[in-house]
Amino acid sequence: MKRILFQGDSITDAGRNRELDHLRGFGYSTMAAGELLLDYPGEFEILNRGISGNRIVDIYARIGKDIVALQPDYMSLLIGVNDVWHELNNNNGIEEEKFEMVYCLVIDELKAKLPNLKLMIMEPFVLEGPSTTNNIDYFRTETAKRAAAAKRVADKYGIKFIPLQEKFNEAAKTAPETYWLVDGVHPTAAGHELIAREWIKAFKEIM
Repeated sequence: MKRILFQGDSITDAGRNRELDHLRGFGYSTMAAGELLLDYPGEFEILNRGISGNRIVDIYARIGKDIVALQPDYMSLLIGVNDVWHELNNNNGIEEEKFEMVYCLVIDELKAKLPNLKLMIMEPFVLEGPSTTNNIDYFRTETAKRAAAAKRVADKYGIKFIPLQEKFNEAAKTAPETYWLVDGVHPTAAGHELIAREWIKAFKEIM
């Protein structure tokens, strides 16, 4: 049985149970897991280790316990918006250059310790909503920088990249932005389903 690991911040965390792995939260990981487990019974074990508030440095700090020790065969990582958001809240964000540098450190260590791991890097995204509207230009500009850095990392290491910002931009033409991201950052059910569908498409290209 192959093990799939979802890793990231609150968007991945989505209220997951810390004690019971089959309770993966209400987000895209559960939606994607449902489709995979239905279509491929008995083939995959699926874990969610997203932690609300995480930045790229937090992923690096817990790489041993929450990634390497789990020995996943596949892993996706969605990180970046807190590296922007935390700068506004408490001057504790991660600037673009450092974000990219630490992201590379994460990938280097994973490739060294888990050489057969198949990775997917997911693009951070943002829309206008209650948590972003007062600083929307900053959010859009800085999130785009972290997205570009994530794409550069994916290209550097030949990792599957999952674009999401343009998908949300297109979706926002059909319904208000808060229909997809309730506060401009965290997805609604529809937003999580959008992510899950993109995740499934990408996963089937590397499985």
